[in-house]
Amino acid sequence: MDILKLGIPKGSLESATIDLFKKAGWKITTSSRSYFPSIDDPSIRCMLVRAQEMARYVEAGTLDAGITGKDWIMENEAAVEIVADLVYSKASFQPTRWVLAVPHDSPIHAPEDLQGKRIATELVQYTGRYFAERHIKVEVEFSWGATEAKAAEGLVDAIVEVTESGSTIRAHGLKIVCELFTSNPQIIANRAAWQQPTKREKIDQIALLLQGALAAEAKVGIKMNVSREQLDLVVSMLPSLTAPTISPLYKSDWFAVESVISEDVVRELIPRLIKNGAVGIIEYPLNKII
Repeated sequence: MDILKLGIPKGSLESATIDLFKKAGWKITTSSRSYFPSIDDPSIRCMLVRAQEMARYVEAGTLDAGITGKDWIMENEAAVEIVADLVYSKASFQPTRWVLAVPHDSPIHAPEDLQGKRIATELVQYTGRYFAERHIKVEVEFSWGATEAKAAEGLVDAIVEVTESGSTIRAHGLKIVCELFTSNPQIIANRAAWQQPTKREKIDQIALLLQGALAAEAKVGIKMNVSREQLDLVVSMLPSLTAPTISPLYKSDWFAVESVISEDVVRELIPRLIKNGAVGIIEYPLNKII
């Protein structure tokens, strides 16, 4: 059996990744004493790896596939196969922005104003390339953490840092000069492993089911019974991915109606359905939408 060596991101994405795999159909169990989580699939062997290092290990073939951010693929200039994006705006897999920021009272208003200045970031290689491509000479230093504070205290002239809303940047008395790029989690594969049919099939299976689990995250299934007289009216009220499923009830003028809808509309929709003749309404969670 070809065993797929799969990298699970250790750190901020770890819990969300394991939860997502559970919804997709795999149970991953971690231990504080091991970097090799167990998984209930004999064809997969998992390894916990920092997201910052994942692309390098996948590129080298130490791992066949893994989950990491687009930012760390770009930072390492890794030659890997991008299999799928894992993006959902209301889950832990939120897109993030890498921005250039300076103190609020800084005279710097554009990247060109940083000529000869010092920048702190965890994304050293990417930042160096960004400014070199624009022929702006800067000094880029690695930041081990508390990056915003270094700019706020005047230790550096600017920072390149990751943010979602920009609130942390502003809380440290900084302003965003410009956005450099948007990053999101991705499934990546070693290019040699991607050419092996059995491993490619397994990676494709993982990508399909993880994306299906993400697609189901803010949706629910809803079932109800509706009389023939009220059927058209009730169906017209239902938002749906395609069209509701409608089945006649045995020896009756009533119908079973089933649909998939966004969770945030359910609380408003159910009272309206009841007022318009729907009965026996059942709401149920979804694991995957494929």
